[in-house]
Amino acid sequence: MRTCVVIYNPNSGNTIKKRNIKTYKSIIENHGYSVTFIGTEYKGHAKEIVSHIGYVDLVISMGGDGTFNEIVHGNLCRKKRLVLAHIPIGTTNDVGVMFGYGKDIEKNIDLCLKGEIKGMDIPLINGRPFVYVAGFGKFMNIPYDTPRDLKKKYGHLAYMFGGLKDFFSHTKNQLVEYEVNGKKIKGLYSFMLISSATRIAGLNNFYKDVKLDDDSFEVLLCTYTRKIDILRAMAMLIVTDAEHVDGFESYRTNHLKIKFDKYPRNAWCVDGEKLEIRTKTYEIRNEKDIKILIPKTNLNKLFINKNTSLNT
Repeated sequence: MRTCVVIYNPNSGNTIKKRNIKTYKSIIENHGYSVTFIGTEYKGHAKEIVSHIGYVDLVISMGGDGTFNEIVHGNLCRKKRLVLAHIPIGTTNDVGVMFGYGKDIEKNIDLCLKGEIKGMDIPLINGRPFVYVAGFGKFMNIPYDTPRDLKKKYGHLAYMFGGLKDFFSHTKNQLVEYEVNGKKIKGLYSFMLISSATRIAGLNNFYKDVKLDDDSFEVLLCTYTRKIDILRAMAMLIVTDAEHVDGFESYRTNHLKIKFDKYPRNAWCVDGEKLEIRTKTYEIRNEKDIKILIPKTNLNKLFINKNTSLNT
């Protein structure tokens, strides 16, 4: 029988109730797995679990985007890497929605286990992986500064409250020099996003035609500081993708170097969590072909390689 470990975050968005674990366990067993559930106890625990467990056929993350980030990070620390999967149970669940999941956890488990294994690019920032987005500057502190109790009570609205507050605060530019696609550019920017995703901050089609196996990620820098300009740019994101918004500089690449003239005022946000180590220089590159089991729902949209992979 195949083996599976489910790592779940008891504090993610819609808390996983112990009485439901028996049901989830039964669904996974019906797909031919012997399964063990492990609840995380502190930040970084999921990473530790994955990096130290013996070989299993599948590791499933049940939590928010941050929990999935941790199991990916733990997997990259291993000599023999594992096949991963993600069942979204967080507040915004950008990755889960992008993969094609809905809100019903039981249906999501079934969708996952009937899915396909695909090789997915994972960007690294100074060696630290992020599954879908990293950024600094305006609005970037909201995901990690929003109190967990507000996230549980209000869900995505909690982030909107934080965004509204940050919108009316003073916006400062930072002097940044970056190197991308053979160009060296220096300028003042209010925020930067580096992503490998179609959905960011609850916005679908933030970028169009994003592929998760094309050895590239998307880079966006914003020069705006005036509230009216920021508001206009945000409104444009509803009707078009980020590459066509005035005031944004955008690139697709697989290698980016960034240098600040001073230490960033706020920590970088990486998949909704704070990047604890702060420095003046950052290098972003891709780690290719990380094996992820995902639903068949959006495969044609998300992957170049249309060849069907073997199920676990």
